[in-house]
Amino acid sequence: MRAAILREYGEPLEIRTVPDPEPEPDGAVVRVDACGVCRSDWHAWAGHGEWADDRVPRGQILGHEPAGEVVAVGREVERFRAGDRVVVPFSLGDGTCQYCRRGAGNVCEDGRALGFEPEAPGAFAERVAVPTADYNLVERPEWLDATAAAALGCRYMTAYHALAERATVGGGDAVAVHGCGGVGLSAVQIAAALGARVVAVDVDDDALALATEFGADAAVNPASLPEESSVPERVRALTDGGADVSLDALGIAETCRNSVRSLRPRGTHVQVGLTTDAERGEVSLPTDWMTRWEISFLGSRGMPPTSYPDLFALIEATGIDPGALVARELSLSEVSDRIAAMDEYDVRGVEVVTDFGG
Repeated sequence: MRAAILREYGEPLEIRTVPDPEPEPDGAVVRVDACGVCRSDWHAWAGHGEWADDRVPRGQILGHEPAGEVVAVGREVERFRAGDRVVVPFSLGDGTCQYCRRGAGNVCEDGRALGFEPEAPGAFAERVAVPTADYNLVERPEWLDATAAAALGCRYMTAYHALAERATVGGGDAVAVHGCGGVGLSAVQIAAALGARVVAVDVDDDALALATEFGADAAVNPASLPEESSVPERVRALTDGGADVSLDALGIAETCRNSVRSLRPRGTHVQVGLTTDAERGEVSLPTDWMTRWEISFLGSRGMPPTSYPDLFALIEATGIDPGALVARELSLSEVSDRIAAMDEYDVRGVEVVTDFGG
């Protein structure tokens, strides 16, 4: 099969033929019909993460947002068979640890991260192996095609978990979203579907226009603010005293601190974006101010596979369309250029690989 392999950090991925995967006894192999290209792929390609012992090794097949069809299962698999249409979460749990059993498989003690470690080769490939298939694979509803499902694969479900499950956003809440790339736009759409009033923040007017299209009630461009104003001040003005929930979807120090400072007393910040070489996993915060106003700071990563039914139910009940976030369909040979474009934030919406022969 053809696959895109990380050979050197910051250099084009190598597209070459590798052996087809075989299912583990409790695993499955999925034909990849679509796979999103995510900023987390950019972090891996750039060689980030060594400060958290999380650097992706050279030789890794990247890609962690697949949707497709099961083509083979191991002898121990009970819930799936060849021909089933599925989504594959990137947070792969073992299904047995105390966290998996409590519905938190995204923080499994013995989990694997699809596309980020040698034990879990990724989905920028024609086929991908999925361990512990009965726990990790998610059946895809008839109404959800592979391209839209790939848009769900990381950014959308990450935004859902962050807002609905970690921060428990509800009707009438004010939500600020800092950074309107793929996960930020997903967060805007989901927050609006949950009944929140949404303020979108980004330095790109085109990204803010998309955010408004997907449900943001107000948009803030830091570059357009007067010198005497700031992002937190503008968000607080737009939300009558501050956001109930504020999400950093980018991960740089400025957006993290702006997000925290945008909150009202007893508000909740959710960190989704990962840091770059500039921060190396560390951001200074106004902890005395946070203590004074009882600010909560939450981390959020991916989503447990057991939460997919709730996400699907929200999509059906509200009519929101994750497929509308897909701005471009790609061939496998285009992945390197599109990942490199994230250096300059030159990506709008969600881009998805749908042609694995080109």
